[in-house]
Amino acid sequence: MWWSRRPVGAPAESVWGLLVDLDAWPRWGPTVTAARLDDGGRVLTRGARGAVRTPAGLWVPFEVTELVETPELRQWSWSVAGVPATTHRVGATARVEGRGCVVELGAPWWAPAYLPVLELGTRRLAALAEGGRG
Repeated sequence: MWWSRRPVGAPAESVWGLLVDLDAWPRWGPTVTAARLDDGGRVLTRGARGAVRTPAGLWVPFEVTELVETPELRQWSWSVAGVPATTHRVGATARVEGRGCVVELGAPWWAPAYLPVLELGTRRLAALAEGGRG
């Protein structure tokens, strides 16, 4: 995997909330302008299916292929249009100055060109979690 990692001066719980809340995705995800779940919910769950709208206006289906929530690790991965895509994580073991965390976005080994998108995403996530900016 190719990873973008960024320290965040906010609790891991706050960052995780942004990662699983579909309403927040367009605020931090450069390639997402909207998202919806097939069940009408707004928060990801294990096995959730839905669609994301790209900047080109196309709706593309997705499925959550992994969702882990433990005291040490919170992580979810998905496939988009049937193709394994990004992994999103924040962990309690990655604390910064006792108050923060490190957010990580990862792309599959075959997608190194996606790293600048991940870098922008981690920057936006940090800004949102630290002060509501985005």
